[in-house]
Amino acid sequence: MSPSNKTSRLALLNPLILLLISLTMLLPILNIIAQSLSGSVALSTGKVILWPVEFTMANYATVLHQAAIWRAFGISVMITVCGTLINLIMTASLAYPLSRHEYRERKYILLMVLITMIFHAPLIPNYLLVRSLGLLDTLWALMLPGAISAFNLFVMRSFFLSIPNELIESARIDGAGELRTVWSIILPLSKPAMATMSIIYSVALWNNYSNAMYYINNRALFPLQVKLREFVITDSSDLANTANDVANLSPEGLKMAVIVIATIPIMLVYPFLQKHFIKGMLIGSIKS
Repeated sequence: MSPSNKTSRLALLNPLILLLISLTMLLPILNIIAQSLSGSVALSTGKVILWPVEFTMANYATVLHQAAIWRAFGISVMITVCGTLINLIMTASLAYPLSRHEYRERKYILLMVLITMIFHAPLIPNYLLVRSLGLLDTLWALMLPGAISAFNLFVMRSFFLSIPNELIESARIDGAGELRTVWSIILPLSKPAMATMSIIYSVALWNNYSNAMYYINNRALFPLQVKLREFVITDSSDLANTANDVANLSPEGLKMAVIVIATIPIMLVYPFLQKHFIKGMLIGSIKS
């Protein structure tokens, strides 16, 4: 077989493989959406696959009328927004000096950061640290412990290394200090890296429920993912009782509605940052 024939066959096979992989990710999402829009009888008889049966918005109406869901949703939004800002500030503040050649101790700091990627502190020391800092039962416990990710730090440092050193030197010649240089030159040029870090950090903060289970005992401070876990796994939510009291509602349909509501915010944000996300990840993978 000639090389050209092999190339043409691969060109036809690659889209098919990518289509199959995409379907494996898309079909479960369609199934969840269909179940969230279906009636209780259709769900109990297993008729719902990829299209709603006995179409109803009662599941969403019931979920959205729950004050606990709105409170948890607001807490998750606050944690995601404030936590992402903290992550970006802390990561950039450490990545920039580690990218400067005149900082002689950068190799030792990078070595210590690299060690944290290999050896992770277990749960009990982390809990004792959070308790000693007085962060238990506060939202700070969900934002501060993971303020800097070692992997994201290396990606952002790689991006800073790709910025021409002549720009920084020219700013210093003009009399700009380090803070002015970072604010006026480095950060405007770092939008792709910042967008990349924003998506990575915000998705992690939005989906994180384990830290809330470890560090938060006050149910009024539970984020949305913990409420979702309560209802989907343990059925210990008030929604479970509501499903039994209202006609055409089922716990399964309410579960799917909560899952969709918890997923929509991240799905809406990602398309606006996708271009910067891809560019930032490519730069971080090429420059080291």
